[in-house]
Amino acid sequence: MKACILTLGCKVNEAESDSLSAGLEARGWQTCRTPCAADLYIINTCAVTQEAEKKSRQAVARLTKFNPSAPVIVCGCASQRDPAAFAARPGVTVVTGTGRKDKIFDLIDEEGVFLENDAAFCELPAPKRTHTRQNIRIQDGCDRFCSYCIIPYLRGRSRSRGMEGIRAEAMASGAREIVLTGIDITSYRDGEHDLGDLLLFLKDVPARIRLGSLEEGIVTDDFLKKMRAAGNVCEHFHLSLQSGSDAVLRAMNRRYTRAQYLQACARIYETFPDAAITTDIIVGFPTETEQDFLQSLSIVEEAGFARVHAFPYSPRPGTNAAKRADLPAALKKERMGRMLACAQAAQERYLARFAGRRLAALFEEDGGYTANYIRVYGEGAREGGMYEVTLERREKDGYHAAIGKEI
Repeated sequence: MKACILTLGCKVNEAESDSLSAGLEARGWQTCRTPCAADLYIINTCAVTQEAEKKSRQAVARLTKFNPSAPVIVCGCASQRDPAAFAARPGVTVVTGTGRKDKIFDLIDEEGVFLENDAAFCELPAPKRTHTRQNIRIQDGCDRFCSYCIIPYLRGRSRSRGMEGIRAEAMASGAREIVLTGIDITSYRDGEHDLGDLLLFLKDVPARIRLGSLEEGIVTDDFLKKMRAAGNVCEHFHLSLQSGSDAVLRAMNRRYTRAQYLQACARIYETFPDAAITTDIIVGFPTETEQDFLQSLSIVEEAGFARVHAFPYSPRPGTNAAKRADLPAALKKERMGRMLACAQAAQERYLARFAGRRLAALFEEDGGYTANYIRVYGEGAREGGMYEVTLERREKDGYHAAIGKEI
């Protein structure tokens, strides 16, 4: 029997799907993660934007073309938000949401809608072992309620996994890089222990540790001290920004100012001079004026970003921001063009600093990444290998490198 698991959206969904694969294989199933002929389909959906939700619905027809008689189980954020829309689709036998994904294994032969909320962190089977990178869930849910975001309403309140379970999974993974993922890992708590304490607890894991998306408030001297003391944490901070304008940040219900964000960046560079700070920026939020947008453009250079993920604002029904009048699509498109050009220039400035430098890179099938998230291409590196590399010349979105000894 073969099961196909299709994943849309974030690294948390990817980690959950990896666990579902492992759980099914432990029960005798073969699994695949790309569309194919199968005896069971599981779709792990996303609702972060309207487009993501649309793609989640379309995925049902996309998969059932391979085997119209196979049952389809739908789970995740989009089905939590609108279970009826999925239950009505031909081929769908079971609809669940974001909670208790561990129960999916018991629902394979059932029919109906099964929605449950998680009051505590939901443990799932450890993902299959890999040799390169592995996502490990450490937290779920969110208490921030940014005015544009639907996820807290779908994922529920913040809850964290115990440090012992995280360490056990990391030690057993076999991966050379562990990515700590969650909806808001900045809020991680295990009793009195915070994210910095978790990093110290993982210092003996034989892999480098990469952090998922962070909020500005995590960047304290204490946190950076713990991160440095751990010794195996990548110098890469995906520090969520969303806007460079204080007025827009207030309208977004973000809990910091432009000055506080830049202070966090400065603090990072003081401790880790080569750190990559990457970010997300929403273009065309309903209250964004031209002056607000110029503030977002200017902070890209001031913060010294290594990479910017920019995307146009998309109204999400049910959020406070969706009650405001949306900006014209043409204006958002024009601003997106300017932001993308600005982001590309920032990436070029960051990469230029490392020409000729020798770093360590972990290689996958199509290239590798340094600890500070520089893309590396070269000949002679095997997948799953960590190598000393010398960055020689710009290539694609990174560098062509001379491959040295394996580490």
